[in-house]
Amino acid sequence: MPRILPEHTTISVKTTKNIGIISRNLPKESISMSNCQLTEHQLEIINQQLGRTPRGIIKIAHQTENQIPTVLQTRSLVADKPFPTMYWLCSKDLHKAINKIETNGWTKHIEQRIMEEDDLRETFYKNHQQYVKSRWDAMLPEDRARLEELEYIKLFDQYGIGGITNWTKVRCLHMQYAHHLCGENIIGQLMDQEFELDKLTINI
Repeated sequence: MPRILPEHTTISVKTTKNIGIISRNLPKESISMSNCQLTEHQLEIINQQLGRTPRGIIKIAHQTENQIPTVLQTRSLVADKPFPTMYWLCSKDLHKAINKIETNGWTKHIEQRIMEEDDLRETFYKNHQQYVKSRWDAMLPEDRARLEELEYIKLFDQYGIGGITNWTKVRCLHMQYAHHLCGENIIGQLMDQEFELDKLTINI
């Protein structure tokens, strides 16, 4: 039985063009937006979601079947400073649901499991490695050159998911779930299993 989200996290399905369901049954290629320039309409949606214009955004890394952005991909250098967090959750509905999961103490619960379960710890470590590789692959040449000039470049081998240096810690479930939607992340997979976030209705 999946663990039920704390009270008031159920969101009713509405008949409107501005909603979508995250589907893990679809291949990631069908819902990602690789090598795509953002349109004015997409930026308008993102501004509406965040209440501001995000800095350093490269593209929409994940969206629903109805093309509602859920995760943004950012540059590794923002305002001339290192920015190791590659994926940012932009969905208000997912953000609220994950806030309640964090408030319920699940972060400490899963970190304890990581310390106690060898297979889980090994899988999570590999997720960090995959994240680092994806970030190197996505890094713009001009950002890499500037980071080398600033002598920050070596840090990007140390920073894992969401900029974490201790790869046995989860720190932020929002960052873990954002990575889950764009790559392989065991924490996000467990969140879907226990809280059914993949069945959540996503509104703009």
